[in-house]
Formats: sequence, C-alpha cells, structure tokens
Amino acid sequence: MIEGRALIDSAVPTYALGDDSSWKQRCLSVLRWAATGRFMAFASVEMIQELVHHRLRRTGDRSAAAADGRDVASLCTVLAFDVPILDAALHLIEHVPTIRGRDAVHAATALVHGIDVIVSPDSAFDGILGLRRIDPASLTDPN
Repeated sequence: MIEGRALIDSAVPTYALGDDSSWKQRCLSVLRWAATGRFMAFASVEMIQELVHHRLRRTGDRSAAAADGRDVASLCTVLAFDVPILDAALHLIEHVPTIRGRDAVHAATALVHGIDVIVSPDSAFDGILGLRRIDPASLTDPN
C-alpha cells in the first residue's frame, strides 16, 4: 500500500489507460487510490505532458488525449517545472547513470518538493538518494 505522499510516474497512467498488459490492473489501482484519497498523489507538469503525448501518439484522438491529461491531473497535486527543478534534474542526469530526460524531471520534482516516494514500474528511479520507488506490481489491491 502507498501511504502518505507519493509522486506518480507517467508510466502509471500510461499503463492504466493503455491496452491490456501485465501492468494495467495494478496501475489502475494506483489511480483509484489517488482518487479516493488513500494517499496524497503528486505529479510533475511534465508527467501530464508526457501522458498526453503518449495518448495522442497511440490513439490519434486529440480531444481524448487532452481529456486523459485533465482527468489524471485532477487526481493529483500538479507541481510546476521551474528552474530549481531543472537544476536538480540536470544534477541527476550528471550523477545517476540510470536516469534520463523526463524521468530526471519527475525525480527532481519529487526531491525538490520533499516527496520521498515515486510510484513507477521503471527501475531507472532506483538508487536515487532520497527517493524510494514503489513498483505497482508489488502492491495488492484490498478491494
């Protein structure tokens, strides 16, 4: 179970909204828990942008992709991408060999805002000092 505060990686809503996969149900559970307030969910602005990008590329439906972005944003406190986060993301890129691009922005957003948990199936977040990854596959749905 996720407790307290956690930043949600873009992979979670991407899998939840995508075709059936081994991740779909667990990721849907994470979004359900966020919607019902079982934990305080956060997202970077870049996470919402990345989700919309993937949905638009996958479906070609501009209105649906934007609606998906709005729906996921409504489940979270969305945190701005600003210069301190950019600086932290660039530092992570320099010093953490597994992290790149948008993932660095997501991790930096969490760290700058004092959020020490990220929910993601992506092991690229492992080993970032001050950040603990919770894999949706490790969660059990109490419902």
